[in-house]
Amino acid sequence: MIDEIIEMIDIKKYTQLKEILSEMEPADIAALFDDLPQRYMPLLYRLLPKELASEVFVELDADTQEILIKGFSDSELKEVLDELYLDDAVDIIEEMPANVVKRIISHTDPELRNTINEVLNYPKDSAGSIMTIELVDLKESMTVHDAFTRIRRTGLDKETIYTCYVTDKNRILIGIVSAKDLLLAEEDCVIADIMEKNPIFVNTLDDKEDVVLALSKYDLLAMPVVDNEQRLVGIVTVDDAIDVLQEEATEDIEKMAAITPSEKPYLKTGIIDTCKQRIPWLLVLMLSSTFTGKIISHFEDALGKFVILTSFIPMIMGTGGNSGSQSSVTVIRGLSLDEIEFKDIFKIIWKEIRVSLICGIVLAGATFVKMMLIDNVSSIIAFIVSMTLLFTIVLAKLVGCSLPLLAKKVGFDPAVMASPFITTIVDALSLFIYFNIASMVLHI
Repeated sequence: MIDEIIEMIDIKKYTQLKEILSEMEPADIAALFDDLPQRYMPLLYRLLPKELASEVFVELDADTQEILIKGFSDSELKEVLDELYLDDAVDIIEEMPANVVKRIISHTDPELRNTINEVLNYPKDSAGSIMTIELVDLKESMTVHDAFTRIRRTGLDKETIYTCYVTDKNRILIGIVSAKDLLLAEEDCVIADIMEKNPIFVNTLDDKEDVVLALSKYDLLAMPVVDNEQRLVGIVTVDDAIDVLQEEATEDIEKMAAITPSEKPYLKTGIIDTCKQRIPWLLVLMLSSTFTGKIISHFEDALGKFVILTSFIPMIMGTGGNSGSQSSVTVIRGLSLDEIEFKDIFKIIWKEIRVSLICGIVLAGATFVKMMLIDNVSSIIAFIVSMTLLFTIVLAKLVGCSLPLLAKKVGFDPAVMASPFITTIVDALSLFIYFNIASMVLHI
């Protein structure tokens, strides 16, 4: 489709192209900009209807937004900003370089500028940083007829009208009423009689991950956000929650792979930046692996007498690392979903001990049979390797389940204690167990 668009622009079939774009979804149009040559971007954007253009702009990546902003006239920039919801405007400002931010701020209304500055002052990972102030608020003394009148007058500029929030004269949140409740009620019913009292809400300083979990737990389309006096200041909508989920999942995956998280897509991250994300972690893991080398050096004489022991080191280390990773990933997932807490550590350890014993016995038995029938080693060597596997699996699963919990307790991200670190620790422990069992059994 990119080739078709370029051809239509080149032969100036603007009316036909505008009709095609008008029938497309904003996200699909934004995807076109990813592969479109830069010189065509401003013209294609200007062909979009005003309302559709603002929706597309929000979906574009930061680099494309910056290109378009630099090409906008002052009036075009103001038109775009006027159509954006507050949370989208804040997201764009956070992604832009200082010179572009200065231009954006200079073309916003004073009231909006103050509100943007207030939101930007909230901590980056807080509910306040992702909320929007575009909501419908009602008073408990209103009738259903009054509520519909207010929605019709103000709803066009609101991010959602499906849930309305009831506040008192001091803007303290006292209830919630849905569009369904309003539609099914008589027009003369008073809001106080049909609203849901004691609404669920979050504080502006609550972690945004907790907000997302609360939205999921209570099946809400939007979560009200209040300040310390319980005054309603905004809402977090489900589309923003999905963005948070995607960001947090990406960040956790990168940390679990020992990569410094990046806010840019993979293909738009430069070679040097990619190296900067990876090299520090690789250095740390490489240096920590020196313990493995020291253990092997310490038992060099034993390996010299029984060289066959060396051939089973990769299997033991690999199985230990895999066992630890299974437990760590399970626990990290449980922590991220608030299914488990640090107080559950003894329950988790007790469960992993039983699981590891069953897994260890099965794998040790299978290894013993395999070594006797296929590898043709002595029963003593097969016994040493099998017992090492059993102890390694038990220890690996205990390390894998406990380290993320301990990391969470002391304030670190549990995702950091995932595969690379667990594997490095378990590699050293498995070798230590292996050579000690071999020393005791073979008297070396």
